[in-house]
Amino acid sequence: MSRPLYRGVSGIGGKPLAEAACYYDPKEPSENGIGGRGGARKRHLAAVAVRIGVLVLAAAALVGSVAWAGTLYAGRGAAARAAAAAAHRGYRRLQEQLVTDLLDIGELAGGGVRAKEAEVCPPEYENYVPCYYNVTDAVDVSDLGGGVVISYERQCTRDGRATCLVVPPRSYRIPVRWPSGKGFIWKDNVRISGQEFSSGSLFKRMMVEEDQISFPSDAHMADGVEDYAHQIAEMIGLRNEFNFNEAGVRTVLDIECGFGTFGAHLFERDLLTMCIANYEASGSQVQITLERGIPAMIGSFAKKQLPYPYLSFDMVHCAKCNIEWDKNDGIFLVEVNRLLRPGGYFVWTSNLNTHRALRDKENQKKWTAIRDFAEGLCWEMLSQQDETIVWKKTNKRDCYTSRKSGPELCGHDPESPYHQQLNPCISGTRSQRWIPIEHRTTWPSQARQNSTELDIHGVHSEVFADDTSSWDSMVRNYWSLLSPLIFSDHPKRPGDEDPQPPFNMLRNVLDMNAHFGGLNAALLKAGRSVWVMNVVPTNAPNYLPLIFDRGFIGVQHDWCEAFPSYPRTYDMVHADGLLSLEKSHKHRCSTLDIFLEVDRILRPEGWVIIRDTAPLIEAARSVVTQLRWDARILDLDIASDEKLLVCQKPFIRK
Repeated sequence: MSRPLYRGVSGIGGKPLAEAACYYDPKEPSENGIGGRGGARKRHLAAVAVRIGVLVLAAAALVGSVAWAGTLYAGRGAAARAAAAAAHRGYRRLQEQLVTDLLDIGELAGGGVRAKEAEVCPPEYENYVPCYYNVTDAVDVSDLGGGVVISYERQCTRDGRATCLVVPPRSYRIPVRWPSGKGFIWKDNVRISGQEFSSGSLFKRMMVEEDQISFPSDAHMADGVEDYAHQIAEMIGLRNEFNFNEAGVRTVLDIECGFGTFGAHLFERDLLTMCIANYEASGSQVQITLERGIPAMIGSFAKKQLPYPYLSFDMVHCAKCNIEWDKNDGIFLVEVNRLLRPGGYFVWTSNLNTHRALRDKENQKKWTAIRDFAEGLCWEMLSQQDETIVWKKTNKRDCYTSRKSGPELCGHDPESPYHQQLNPCISGTRSQRWIPIEHRTTWPSQARQNSTELDIHGVHSEVFADDTSSWDSMVRNYWSLLSPLIFSDHPKRPGDEDPQPPFNMLRNVLDMNAHFGGLNAALLKAGRSVWVMNVVPTNAPNYLPLIFDRGFIGVQHDWCEAFPSYPRTYDMVHADGLLSLEKSHKHRCSTLDIFLEVDRILRPEGWVIIRDTAPLIEAARSVVTQLRWDARILDLDIASDEKLLVCQKPFIRK
């Protein structure tokens, strides 16, 4: 007996989940056992009796099926045995459904004896981000005193983590669909203080219009982002920004991206930009950028390396970001060098680069230090125009042996460090992935990867081809499975074609166990207007370098910790084999802990698709009911031991 899933994704008609959501009432006696002792004892005895009855019936069904299967297998011949096996699998599915239904009946007959639903967090948790210093509505930064230094470094502990449901603000609304959402967002969906509107930065321009925030387009800006991107292209030696792909540029790391304006523009040019910025209590660059539908995550140039492999980005962009590149012997520039591919570009726009600013002796000293550090990294300054400078990382390894000064080459050189301390040495020079960007396969062909490219990652082309084919089929199945759930109150008329969810129903997907990035590739191949955050768990085989080499973006992450993002930032969360992975590592944390984090970063009315073995899926369904998700178990194939758990997060209002 599955609970119905409600349609109405991002405003697709039908009854809103807000009206149908479950509520936890602390005064409800059947949920919490508050009531007379006699009534509680009767309910307990009834529950025990029902469970015993369920076990007896299940055992009888299992014994009967074994005896029945034995008679089938007594037949002779391969054909008879194959038919018997197929019949047995079908009968086993009926058994599993019988047991599931009996357990559901047992819950109902037992007077609601089931796992207690998670409680709703207090209002100050609306924008809660674990692992970072969180300033709530009740705390003013100015009240903390001038001597307090807020640390932006990620600091995770598994104790003391919130175990309640982070609910949206009272006036939260389902985000506007892409591509309209790129131009404006609902004001109450993000936390702003008013100070954000005073910034004159090209990438921090916004206008408040009643209940929405709009972002000026190039047509309304004399010095718009289109002119800026065109300028960068010319400085690199290209005709315009439409030629970035031809120069080998596909992935861009945008440091302190403002509100994602540069990334939004480059997306139209087939470039994929990852925005990173510090945690911010209000006016968050990451939160607003994600709300607009542009990739972003919390990340800091502080004491630790960013959770990306070396040699992963074709361009790193910093426009008036607050990074002091001249400090600590240029170690932040060394980190940029680690992330850049050979031949990649570092674009730096700063007031410090103007002739007027360089009249100041202190500014001259800073500029000289940065220039010397860049030379020590074997960067070539291609051009300088106004406030913008473009450096190009060397594509020749022997440059590092012929320099007069600069950081040493790394001895111990981990490819994908997970929040390790910043390393003051040059990494990646020994890697097989040291391939200049101008020699790489360009987008979109790079997503397919040839056998030579796959050999670098230890992946056989046959395995990769099978994975690609499997995900192409799976994405088609996902879309067909979601269709009846979304359009459940629109019965199909005779002769009508099956309805399909809109191509832009989803703008972003978080893939919790991305493997080779197959889901990402299949969604793009199917023409979905979506980008994927490919997550490689720290306890899984590390194919994150392959994901970046395919022209996608991703990150390493430990799912026993909080993901570095704000609440309500993803339309769909997908997990293939993650439960099995965690089980193989002795359940380092509970499934409920992981799902609570998924609930935090999932938007109201967002979807969760979990693919795993049947026993783990059945166990997971009992957990997600505690989160009030609407859940349904679906079979993948009669010959498969895997199942799908398709869930939708309700829109819980206060």
